[in-house]
Amino acid sequence: MLASLRLPACRLLLATLTLLAGGARSEAPSFTSAELQAAVALRAAAADHGLAYELVDSLVTEVGARPAGSLADARAVDWALARLKALGFSNVRAEPVPLRAWKRGEAHAHITAPYPHPLVMTALGNSVATANEGLHAEIAYYPDLEALKADGSERAKGRIVFIDQKTERTRDARGYGRAVAARAQGTVEAAKRGALAVAIRSIGTDRDRLAHTGATRYAEGISKVPALAVSVPDADLISRLQRYGQPVRMHLVLRAEAGIAATSHNVIGEIPGAELAQEVVLLGAHLDSWDLGPGALDDGAGVGIVTAAAKLMLEQGLKPRRTVRVVLFANEENGFDGALAYAEKYKSQVHQFVGESDLGAGLVYRLRSRVRPEAVGIVAQIAQQLAPLGIAPDLERNEATPGPDAALLMRRLNWPALELSQDGSDYFDWHHTPNDTLDKIEPTKLRQNVAAWAVMAWLAAQSPMAFGPMPAVPVSATVKP
Repeated sequence: MLASLRLPACRLLLATLTLLAGGARSEAPSFTSAELQAAVALRAAAADHGLAYELVDSLVTEVGARPAGSLADARAVDWALARLKALGFSNVRAEPVPLRAWKRGEAHAHITAPYPHPLVMTALGNSVATANEGLHAEIAYYPDLEALKADGSERAKGRIVFIDQKTERTRDARGYGRAVAARAQGTVEAAKRGALAVAIRSIGTDRDRLAHTGATRYAEGISKVPALAVSVPDADLISRLQRYGQPVRMHLVLRAEAGIAATSHNVIGEIPGAELAQEVVLLGAHLDSWDLGPGALDDGAGVGIVTAAAKLMLEQGLKPRRTVRVVLFANEENGFDGALAYAEKYKSQVHQFVGESDLGAGLVYRLRSRVRPEAVGIVAQIAQQLAPLGIAPDLERNEATPGPDAALLMRRLNWPALELSQDGSDYFDWHHTPNDTLDKIEPTKLRQNVAAWAVMAWLAAQSPMAFGPMPAVPVSATVKP
């Protein structure tokens, strides 16, 4: 698999990278020949390395769905501790993360007029419940979130707002980034206008009759209203019903419990560094998942990838200058509590970079950076070692946004970041649904990811130059809701 990625285009890539790493940066320090040879060995060893897939298989089979604060979440923490210890990591620990959990209950919805139809739907995370008898009201239809925000009338008052926001299929998740605000903000925008509830088109790129969950948000001083997502085909149905010019009515019953006091844990394992052991290379993923499916892609794959990448360094007998730390974050899905707890505990520790694998199991196609300008040349040298894997550099803007927990740390603490961009073209077909299952993962693609993370982590740990301190992170660096 890895050999097949050595495309002719890589010769052009290497020429570009040579210019980036050289030219105006010709005075920049570089890696030793031994460090580069170790990177080549890591790349080669990853071609036959099956640990990442074995870990995902084990997690989704032995634990399954693991929403934060649940009994399954506790089993996942125990699973991760046992695995990291068995794999030979040092300083393996579970650090407590207090949180407020949310628990799903019974939910169903029907269109009752002008023509009756059952809907395939799911409650959104954090949603409040309806009254026991449910809710029966007319729908106020909006083609997207912007249309709702622009509505200064009372059309939404006393109705169920429906936001028909579509999600564009893109390789880099930009389509999701544009659409997800409908889920995150729609509840507050609808409640501001007196709505009784809000329903959205699932934030997904599939055509299956399957609803996608995900977190919604409430705001202080704004009424909390029930929130749900309907499948893409059912959203199309609601859209078609608008053409008849008659009131469209929905009956909704939604049970849920929010604000449950609970504790989860960040699970951490390390490869201790040598002379710069106090500085950290952070390889992140999140251990929790939504409750609808086993979370193989989101984020079992990331757990497998970063753990296997660090283990590969152990297997090769490498002794990094800086500490390589695997962090499996708690409750990324519904509050970022794990990332917030990590930020508080380690805010004074120097981090060489933070990164996170959290876009499924697609091939890595791009390396992006957010480091101090003087260090871009070193990152370009790392990119040279990733080019044989089919990974291109995008370093000119130096404005990477890593996975969500890492992005939160980058923004809050102004830590450097590296991003290995995965092909997410089909990721949002299955994201946050019961279809997020092991069969969606191709082991060969996981091995390419492991190779990329291992090479990047090793060379960043060995770098003759620190990647920080950083200039201020712009507001445009967003975190996945």
